[in-house]
Amino acid sequence: MGQKNYSVLTSIIASVCIFVYLAALVYAGIKLYVSIDERRVMAEREFFDLADRATSAGVLGFMDQPFITAIEDAIAESRTIEGVIISGPDGEYAFEREGGGTIAWVNGSPRFKSRPDLIRDPLFLPLRIEGLRNGNIRAAALAVDYSLVAGVLKQALIMVLAALALAFFTLLLESLAGKGRWTDISPPGKDHFDPLAGRPLRQDEISPRSRYSRYRPAAREAPVPPAAPPAVKAEPAAAPEILRETEGEAPSPGENRGVLPRENDEAGPRGLFSPHGNIGWEDYTLERLAAELHRCASFEQDLVFIVMEFRNLKSSDDGFYNEFADEAVNFFTLRDLIFEKGERGISIIYPNIDLDMGFTKAEEFHSRLMSKYSFASKTDLCIGISSRSGRLVDAERIVFEASEALARALKDPVSHIVAFKSDPEKYREFIRTKGSG
Repeated sequence: MGQKNYSVLTSIIASVCIFVYLAALVYAGIKLYVSIDERRVMAEREFFDLADRATSAGVLGFMDQPFITAIEDAIAESRTIEGVIISGPDGEYAFEREGGGTIAWVNGSPRFKSRPDLIRDPLFLPLRIEGLRNGNIRAAALAVDYSLVAGVLKQALIMVLAALALAFFTLLLESLAGKGRWTDISPPGKDHFDPLAGRPLRQDEISPRSRYSRYRPAAREAPVPPAAPPAVKAEPAAAPEILRETEGEAPSPGENRGVLPRENDEAGPRGLFSPHGNIGWEDYTLERLAAELHRCASFEQDLVFIVMEFRNLKSSDDGFYNEFADEAVNFFTLRDLIFEKGERGISIIYPNIDLDMGFTKAEEFHSRLMSKYSFASKTDLCIGISSRSGRLVDAERIVFEASEALARALKDPVSHIVAFKSDPEKYREFIRTKGSG
């Protein structure tokens, strides 16, 4: 309910901001239009006054010093007149407020420049001076009041900044209030797809928890232990033939190295975390991996499964194994998705990253251990990686691929990390072929 209220509040604030933006734009447009219209009227009034002063000064002598002074004073006192051109029997004469800004000389004759901020049609009147024939006066007036434009733009900017500040603080409050909540991330009206069953879940199969994300921003939910340990076979069922990859042939089927329980755990897991490393029990790996694959497939996210194993680590080195497990928890920050793997290794479920990012993370963790502890060779710790890669694949398959990649790394005297790279299209074709057969 709280999330819904915040969504409504966000919509209201967004509407208010859009309204303020449009209001600022309309306000600026109206103010500029009214200003231009007022200045046009003002320019006509000032031009008529200029023509009267020129006529009065012309009685004392056309283009004598009193006449020139009267024209220059009229231009200086005007708020709109930028330039004046006077025609007489002996030629044309130009006056302007700023030299070269309004009048250009073409073949010895003055002409008004084509400026977008000037009134389009120049003002024109004949000079009625006694004894003067063919005397005319023309003027160019400024249509834009730049001081007014600056003020209008400042006011509009203040309105826009106020709306942006309101939107920012609303988004910040919503983000802070949303932390730590369970967030429904299921698309409304969309069926929940079960990648293990290969079909959408029916409504009666969807539990209330399945509709919600398993993740909190601050801490991850710990896995819930089953009532009884799952039955695990030492030899898995016949695994489907591994597809050939673009970079070479995949490993041949072999022992599933990721799910075998240790001999000293015959009584089964007790509690959330094993005392051997304080990480998840190995028997929980498949169950939690299947759940994460289901969730990632529902929301079209990738997932990487990483298995690590020391080449030579004795069962008596529990102290070092605990340090190794703590290093993994501190680096990957996913204690509830890190599990034991035999006596010498661990398994890591890393959702929402692709194979390349998983390989980079594994390489960084390996380098971190190599720099902190003394090892004879990089291959003392080997890593195998597999990923969902857009496939509807089950947990057993992912574990098998990562385990086979680890087996190759353990056999290789040079490469300490091997990633199983699948081709989604070939895999889908393989599944279709298998289903039709």
